[in-house]
Amino acid sequence: MILNNMSEDDLLVGDYNELEVVKFVDFGLYLRAGYREILLPKREIPPGTTVGEILTVFIYKDSENRLIATTAKPKIKIHECAYLEVKEVNNYGAFLDWGISNQLLVPYREQPLPMKAGEKYMVYLYLDEVSDRLVATMRVEKHLMKNPIHLTEREEVELYVYQKTPIGYKAIINQRNIGLLYESELERKIKVGQQLTGYVNRIREDLKIDLTLKKPGFERVLSHQDFILGELKKNKNFLPLHDKSSPDEIRDLLKMSKGDFKKSIGILYKQKKIVIKEDGIYLLVQPV
Repeated sequence: MILNNMSEDDLLVGDYNELEVVKFVDFGLYLRAGYREILLPKREIPPGTTVGEILTVFIYKDSENRLIATTAKPKIKIHECAYLEVKEVNNYGAFLDWGISNQLLVPYREQPLPMKAGEKYMVYLYLDEVSDRLVATMRVEKHLMKNPIHLTEREEVELYVYQKTPIGYKAIINQRNIGLLYESELERKIKVGQQLTGYVNRIREDLKIDLTLKKPGFERVLSHQDFILGELKKNKNFLPLHDKSSPDEIRDLLKMSKGDFKKSIGILYKQKKIVIKEDGIYLLVQPV
């Protein structure tokens, strides 16, 4: 958004804006934002910048609550979540490294559990109405949508792993909703803070969302078939797995669930590409 003759309300604090360079000073330059000017410090100015040029900058507030521009790319934007490290804890709260010169405050009231320096936490960035400052909160779910009306089953989504639970991992969906990845269905280890591509597996009647990392439908099965054939060829046409192998054995060797393994080898067997014996599966090598 280019802000020249717009109102102050149009300025996106905590986000990127496209602003015009209006003048240079000894300590930086000023950008026009509606009827006011915002400082871009000297160390942030891209080489060759001229008056009248449009710069894409991130707008935040400094320790004195003044609007400041930066050309650095922060690790989080307003109304989004990110997994950030605590750099310092003092009487005001915890201060996070969010990729720009000043640190991001998480007030004590926004910490369900005390944050510790050196640890990482998932937080949500918002503009506090009382202090008019950008602050972060650990109360992530309070700010995310409860209704998945914009999501559809089988849809590809971007996931941010948020929290470990007794049955799996909560994940933030497209920075808007919360869903669950079931540990029993995971084909590889994941961890909190990890960003993944996943799929909406099911939207339940209570509006909770079940997620999966597996591609939906037959496309996934074809992918697993090709992978099994490739592993057979790499291992002298044999794998020590069969339909009675444990889920852990299958996951360790092929990084897939037992259900996908059984479905894939069943199809390969019907296609007469493999033979299944008590000690494992064998690739049927076609005569030359």
